[in-house]
Formats: sequence, C-alpha cells, structure tokens
Amino acid sequence: MSGNAAHYFVDRHVGEGRGHRRAFREAAGRKRVLTYRELAETSACVADALTRAGVQREARAAMLVLDQIEFPQIFWGCLKAGVVPVPINTLLAAPVYEVILNDSRATCLFVSEELWPVVQPAAEASQHLTRIVVIGSAADGTQSFDVFMTDATPAEAVDTSEDDVAFWLYSSGSTGQPKGVRHVHGSLKATADTYGAQVLQIQPDDVVFSAAKLFFAYGLGNAMTFPMSVGAEAILFNGRPTPGAAIDIIATEKPTVFCGVPTLYAATVAQLEQQGVPDVPLRRCISAGEALPEEIGRSWQRLWGVDILDGVGSTEMLHIFLSNAPDDVAYGTSGRPVPGYEVRLVDEHGADVDTGSLGEMLVRGASAADGYWNKRDKSRATFEGEWTRTGDKYEQTEDGRYVYCGRTDDMFKVSGIWVSPFEVEQALVSHPAVLEAAVVANRDGDGLEKPRAYIVLKQDEADGLADELREFVKDKVGKWKYPRWIDFVEDLPKTATGKIQRFKLREGAQ
Repeated sequence: MSGNAAHYFVDRHVGEGRGHRRAFREAAGRKRVLTYRELAETSACVADALTRAGVQREARAAMLVLDQIEFPQIFWGCLKAGVVPVPINTLLAAPVYEVILNDSRATCLFVSEELWPVVQPAAEASQHLTRIVVIGSAADGTQSFDVFMTDATPAEAVDTSEDDVAFWLYSSGSTGQPKGVRHVHGSLKATADTYGAQVLQIQPDDVVFSAAKLFFAYGLGNAMTFPMSVGAEAILFNGRPTPGAAIDIIATEKPTVFCGVPTLYAATVAQLEQQGVPDVPLRRCISAGEALPEEIGRSWQRLWGVDILDGVGSTEMLHIFLSNAPDDVAYGTSGRPVPGYEVRLVDEHGADVDTGSLGEMLVRGASAADGYWNKRDKSRATFEGEWTRTGDKYEQTEDGRYVYCGRTDDMFKVSGIWVSPFEVEQALVSHPAVLEAAVVANRDGDGLEKPRAYIVLKQDEADGLADELREFVKDKVGKWKYPRWIDFVEDLPKTATGKIQRFKLREGAQ
C-alpha cells in the first residue's frame, strides 16, 4: 500500500464497508454532515481540481479555514494530490499572515469567507500566491470553492513514501514569531497508533468534540486523525470556544470524548459550578497545551465523574507524548511517557539528571517533525538525531511520573534556588477566589529576581486579597516562592491555542 496517509485515514473506510458512517458534522451554521464515502469522493475531486489549476506536487497550499466540513475535504485532497497543505491559525492579524504566506511561499490559498477581510491585505501583497479560493462568496481576484470544484472528477491519490513531507503546521508563537514545522505522512498514523489507540482509546462509536481547532496540532489529532483512524465521528464548531459555547455544544451534541485546554477547563468549571452539569455520556476528557492545574482537574472530576487526562505534546512532535492515562491519573503531574515514546531529562551540559532533579525534557518517537522550514540553526538546536528538545523543564518522581516546572525560558532563581512559575501558579489557582494566574520574574530594587503574579479573579472584589494570596502561597509551596508583586488583571495574554504568553508579561514587568 502507498505511504500516502489519505489511503489509511480516508479511502480505507470505504473499502472496508464503513463509507456510510458519518465522519464529521457541524455544530453551527448549516449543520452539514459528511460521511466517509463523501469525504473520499470530495477529497479526490479537490485533488483533481488542484491539478487542473496547475498547483504542482510539493507546492504549498495555505489553509485559513474555519472548523467546517471543507477543512477535511481540502486537507486530504491536498495529500491525495501530493500538494502540501499548511493550516494556519485563524485568529492572527494581517501582518502575521503576511509573514507566513511569504515564508511558506504558498502558491494557493484556501480561505473561509469570514476570514477574507483580515487576510486580504497579506494575500494581495504576496509574491507567490497565484490562486485564492474562498469558501463562500468570492471577492474580486478570488474564486469561490464551488467554482474551483466545477467539473472536478475523483482523482487517484498519488503514491508517496511515509517519509514524504505531507503537511506543515506553524508553531503557535508563544515565545515570538511562528515557525514552519514540516511533518511527514507516517507521523499521522504514528500518533493514532500511540496516543489515539493506547491512551485516548478511541472507539468506532465515539463522538469527539475538540475545543482546540484543527489548525492546532493538538486539535488536528483530536478531531481528525484519531476519530478517522477507527471510523468514528467528530463535531466541528466554527466559532470561538468560549465556556458558554463549549457547554452548549456538549449539552446539545452529546459527545463521548471532549478535548480542551487548561484555560477553557478552568473557566468552564467556574460556569458549571453555577449552572449545573448537563446529562451527557462523556467517557473521556483530555487536556494539553499547558499543564493542567491540579485543582481544576479535581473540580472537573467532581462535577462530571470523569477524569481529565492531562498530557504534554508539541507542534514538533505532532501530538501528546507524555500523559496521564485511564485508571492512572495523578493530578499535578503530566503522567508517564505514551507507549511508543521515550523521554529523558538533561542538564545544561546534556547529561542525564537524577530522579527528583530539574532537567530539560527530550523526547524520542516516530511522530517527530522533519525539521523547521528555512531555519537550519533552529532545526539543529531542536532536533538532535532521534531526540527532540522540548524546551520544558521537568522533574521525575520516584514512581516514574513527570512534574512540569515551566518553560526553560520561564525558570528563574530566588535566593539561589530554582523557582517554577507553574508551581506558584498552581498554588494561586487553588485559592477559591482565583480563576487564572501567571507568574514571571521581576527584578527588585537590588536587581534580584523575584516572582510577580498576574491574576484573573472569579469576581471583581480584590480588597485585601493580595496579602491573603501571598500568605496562601507561602503555606502551599514555600516561604521564598511567594509573589512579591500581585497585579489583578481582566485577562492574560494568550495564543489562540490557550497558551499564556509569559514573554509579554515579562516585557511589561521590567
């Protein structure tokens, strides 16, 4: 069989008698449904349309597409044509789109009609785009998706190696400008065979709702790769995943699997505690993007009777490689390596550290990226042979679990002792008045680094709370770790995938 991932995830289901099963359904808008047979046919027609349009094999096709049924049609159609789809964050600003379009040298852009006004200046300035396809009503200089597909007939998927580059994802930019991460065809099945099958334990009768979007590596696995690996169904929502929207979709669409991020879980817990929990057959909940605060996991479990499996992944590794697992949950930890992956902790010299000591995590597994596009030095620094540097600091416990301590760039010393911002943040969010917290280093009058906390409260009342929170942290995690400064804010700067952008807070603290 060809190494083209579209054979395994799409066409195989038709050949094995599952073509009638629903692959996707929309939770908003037209509420359209797409079966596996329809996906096989329409994606093959997209491949034909791309070839007719002169989009060459290995050319890049940028995808600024909301979570709607055209997304899988275009993504898998590109793979069938040997074209490289590049899903892009749908919540960026025009200057960032210009950077990505220029960096990727995409010759074709697929864009949802709602997003065209934002990307239009960048698209029109691009020196590489030769075709712009709008899903919806076409604007001047563009072509509608319906017209693009006119007269297209199903094309055979091109034969590829599992090691051929299949698609790119741009990193979320939690520390600055996004980087183009190249992934091969074989990586998609590798994540499905490891995390999808052995931790998530996806089943054919599952219905999956991922609040994380398809442009995000985490969301791509949750809502596409994993359900499609077994012929299950995914719910697509093209709007912002606010707590209210997420609760409404869970209540009405009744998924069995819910995939969220810590900030959404925290806000959703606060809302559910007020309004109650809907009657939904949830059997599995997972979290990634950032480490899940222990208190949020325990609160969710009390409300739903279902644990959140907190895990760690990255765009570079495509999905989760370290996770809690069913019947093996320890809140406050990131769990153990996912079957099929190995991790190790090293010091600044690359030597393995002892159990209980702080080290940077390196990971080895089949889903590692092929490298960054046009960033040779960064690729060499991140991808060291079979090992990938994560940039995350961890400690390993005696029983083999891993405890997140923060990004390498976020760690700092107080009185000569390493402080994990995440440890302080966990202590803060365990206080009943705190919804979210972020901690960064700030220099005092003597030029020494001390913790500074930015806090979002569940309610607006903050009188006298700062001193209470300082004492609370001292009792929880240590006398020297308490935040010397506390700023109460309305929200925290985040990427579209929910990661707190601490570098912005550090810039504001200096």
